[in-house]
Amino acid sequence: MTSWAGRTAAEIAAAVREKRATPRAVVAEHLARIERLDGRVGAFRVVRAEAALAEADEVAARADLAGLPLAGVPVAVKDNLAVRGESNRVGSAATPDTPAAEDHVTVARLRAAGAIVVGLTNVPELCVFGTTEGVHGTARNPWDLSRTAGGSSGGSAAAVAAGMVPIALGNDGMGSLRIPAANCGLVTIKPGHGVVPAGVSDGDWFGMSENGPLATTVEDVRLMLAVLAGTEETPSATPGSRRIAVSLRSPLTGIMITKPYADAAREAAGVLMKAGHQVRRADPPYPLSLSTTSLAHWTAGTAVDAQGLDPRLLARRTRVHAAVGRRFLKGVRTGDGRDRLRRRLEPFFAEHDVLLTPALARRSPRSVAWHERGWLPNLLANTNYSPLTPPWNLTGWPAMAVPFGTLPSGAPCAVQLVGLPGTEADLLALAEQLEKLHPWQRTAPLARDADEPAAAG
Repeated sequence: MTSWAGRTAAEIAAAVREKRATPRAVVAEHLARIERLDGRVGAFRVVRAEAALAEADEVAARADLAGLPLAGVPVAVKDNLAVRGESNRVGSAATPDTPAAEDHVTVARLRAAGAIVVGLTNVPELCVFGTTEGVHGTARNPWDLSRTAGGSSGGSAAAVAAGMVPIALGNDGMGSLRIPAANCGLVTIKPGHGVVPAGVSDGDWFGMSENGPLATTVEDVRLMLAVLAGTEETPSATPGSRRIAVSLRSPLTGIMITKPYADAAREAAGVLMKAGHQVRRADPPYPLSLSTTSLAHWTAGTAVDAQGLDPRLLARRTRVHAAVGRRFLKGVRTGDGRDRLRRRLEPFFAEHDVLLTPALARRSPRSVAWHERGWLPNLLANTNYSPLTPPWNLTGWPAMAVPFGTLPSGAPCAVQLVGLPGTEADLLALAEQLEKLHPWQRTAPLARDADEPAAAG
């Protein structure tokens, strides 16, 4: 009997369209895997077992089944996007436990394409931090259960890395797709502003938050991105020669990139150079004020999201983060800081088509009760390991995380690819070259605990 858990979304959808598998069988197998593994991983806040099986039968009965790009594919949804009939808790005790009347537009697009929502995934409170833990659960890295999966799309990333779903929906306001993808050995893209409908929160963190896919292959990311964007899937293509700048410098002053992540970027640069690209070392002209600009927007976004919530029900780190952000609201709302950053960085991208950097500065923090700790320890832990993602939310430009190499622990390492608006297809093509020339293991070794082989790239 064919095992569908651990297979890609593209493989599953093709099998369902060709009647080699039924949506119910595919969903049931993934639900069984969730039941076996999620007690250790903590990816899901809600598992929609009964509802998902019923929806699988509905997909099987659709007259347009043969044309659905995600026919019968199980998908997990980050718990800050509305799923009809389920509450949207955003990792907090302060949010109402009220079922949503309608799907978020991205969820509706996934369902229209034939995908089946099997559950909602854990996030840190109000999706603020780069670690995922709180009153609703803790998401651990399936490659190393002693470490956090990252955040804020940590539960979504953990679910995919453990093979509990082939793809998941998340979003990224300061790195919240790229951070957990880098930790968990996944591919993701934060699309440029306006490519995918946002509507992540009240104001989308001033337009910085973007919805996007998490997957184990570039093919699945490309497929899911097309569905989310409401466009035709861009066919795979070998990119022409690109001018690629390689930077090992942290955008934030005083933070060092550790050797495994610097080595990964150097080695990825070598792979792309051998593939025919023009590659050279060059650092973007990050301003010294970037740390302040990042902090202001990060905290101000939380200040907006916390409005109307009972502060007594918020964790201490969230309350302080929001209080700090209220001081910055007026200045952030003008957009002047983001405009200045774009103007400063645009000349660099006139000389280079793509920027290649390490995805993170160091491995993820240990999986502990960070939500019970103070604001400053959380701030330092987050900033010290993930300084490379925020600039591209501030600019609104597309950025990817791509697995490349391993850490000394055996967990995945990763690099980041960044381009100007409209270059999503170029970034995906470069990521696909890295995947082909330097393949990665797709599913964490945790899968073998369930007597199932880990899928290799």
